[in-house]
Amino acid sequence: MAEILTHPSRIKVPYTWSAGEALSRFFKALRDEQKILGSRCPKCRKVYAPPKKTCGICFVECSEWLEVGPTGTLISFSQASYSSPAHRSPKPLFGLIRLEGADTALLHLLGETNLQNLKIGMKVVPVFAPNRTGSILDIAYFRVQP
Repeated sequence: MAEILTHPSRIKVPYTWSAGEALSRFFKALRDEQKILGSRCPKCRKVYAPPKKTCGICFVECSEWLEVGPTGTLISFSQASYSSPAHRSPKPLFGLIRLEGADTALLHLLGETNLQNLKIGMKVVPVFAPNRTGSILDIAYFRVQP
């Protein structure tokens, strides 16, 4: 086997990105009203949550806004197999959640449960962060609906 060489370096690139019109409206509703918004395509009627400005199928502007959820259905789930400083908790659980009224799914953290208690098709509800800042983490996590 050939010798593999490495070169230590450090890259630091500060960057600020725009959430755009659709996600800005979505994040503001999470922050200010604890509501989850979706957008609907006027042509195919598909409801996107999180919202999209343009339908990925019809390529027309998704001009209609509606509240979706808060209850959702757990479509799939997984657990990180390692801990990382980038994770909010050790070996976090992630769920793919289709909110009521939406045709797409949202990937988010799951809390107040463990991997053994999860089943596809379970109903989940959001738990909002006490201090919201206008980001997806204004939903702290989803928990199984009692």
